[in-house]
Amino acid sequence: MTLLKADDITVAQGGTPILHPVSLHLEPGEPLVILGETGSGKSLLAQAIMGTLPRDLAARGRVVLGDHLLDAARPDRFRPLWGRQIAVLPQEPWLSLDPLMRAKGQVTEAHHLVRGMTVSDAGAQATADLDRLGLAGAGTRYPHELSGGMAQRVAIAAARAGGARIVIADEPTKGLDAARRDEVADLLLAELARGGGLLVITHDLALARRIGGRMIVLREGRVVETSPTATVMGAPTQAYTRDLIAADPENWEVRNRRPAGAPVLTATELAADRGGVRLFSDLSFDLSAGRILGVTGPSGCGKSTLGDVVLGLAPPSAGRMSRSAGLAPTAFQKLYQDPVAAFARHCTLGRTLADVARRHGEPQDRIDRLMPRLGLAPVLLTRKPDAVSGGELQRLALLRLLLVRPKFIFADEPTSRLDPITQKQVIDLLCETAATEGCAIMLVSHDPELVARTADHVLSLAPAKASEPELSGPRVKLAGHLG
Repeated sequence: MTLLKADDITVAQGGTPILHPVSLHLEPGEPLVILGETGSGKSLLAQAIMGTLPRDLAARGRVVLGDHLLDAARPDRFRPLWGRQIAVLPQEPWLSLDPLMRAKGQVTEAHHLVRGMTVSDAGAQATADLDRLGLAGAGTRYPHELSGGMAQRVAIAAARAGGARIVIADEPTKGLDAARRDEVADLLLAELARGGGLLVITHDLALARRIGGRMIVLREGRVVETSPTATVMGAPTQAYTRDLIAADPENWEVRNRRPAGAPVLTATELAADRGGVRLFSDLSFDLSAGRILGVTGPSGCGKSTLGDVVLGLAPPSAGRMSRSAGLAPTAFQKLYQDPVAAFARHCTLGRTLADVARRHGEPQDRIDRLMPRLGLAPVLLTRKPDAVSGGELQRLALLRLLLVRPKFIFADEPTSRLDPITQKQVIDLLCETAATEGCAIMLVSHDPELVARTADHVLSLAPAKASEPELSGPRVKLAGHLG
């Protein structure tokens, strides 16, 4: 029996269509993948099916969910089914986690209140869920104490705890390394063996291949192609789909390395702890103007913590961090992994960017010039942060940062929300910033192909249980400082 059927789902803002009619069906045991560029309407489609669109957006169409016939224009009718029959894994895990509740408590609560388990049984099941996701020991932590990848896995555990047969996973593996990505994919696919339904929204080509099933390709709110996933990935019929697949980082040319400028910062025998665990130690490097240092390693190994130490947001447990003399504090900037936490929720994006430009003496037309460079439509400036896609918000965060004209950027997974085409645009702009403005960049990514083709040198952080990080170039092992 078909688990979910959606007919002619549309989404409009103020009468202007932004998602044109899309129909789909979800069968037991057969996953459905929605693939498309950032801002193509993938998340809007999921929100319309769930009845969770922002108030300024209106949906139309029909959703059949089991025995329930629902009108997409009346989202209040969907609420009683949340968690019990249909659940969503959100694109922004920190928006779905209670900041005042520890990780295990959030999963326990869902098992108890939604599934109806006793408190003791719910707690035991929550522990098992977190252990299976590689989060043993993380149950006592609050969301702000978790890495982006760890927070995403906690959100997955909490969303699945209610027992819903249908799971809509919106970019479920963003910010995760390849091993964790595959683990999460396998966990989602395990539900299918019990007759569940899985709809995965992603721009991650590797995830799409692993999920399999059927695929719908979206572009600018319209269906471009639909077929079995293996067919689309192996022999796409549409030029856009071919371009999307060809833009995967493994097909990029290696960036031309430029001569290094003066050192911008120097790390000497750095060490950092988190939650009583030594994340890294004896870490020394120089980073010069115009150079890009790639930082890789599995989720939770300390990449974001390293950024906090470098920026002075957290003290090192040992060692010393020094910066080039004469640079203002604002010359050192962070591009956050989760930009939703870095924007004022009640201001329009245009107001936020205009305030930053005015504060740093930049003309308004610099915003206008950067918008098309990042593939951003001017209409986005009229919206608030919760009314744009995660990928659009990430690019707007980069635009805001460039208005400051920094001399150092810690870019924490800056393309984790972006499709391959948009990802390349953003990386090209970062490389151009390094080359033309002498900006030093630390680029964090779980994608080794992206780092190998972009960075001048690579710092690979081992898991916390390992003894120390490994310093290397894009292809060979190096020793000493990075210039």
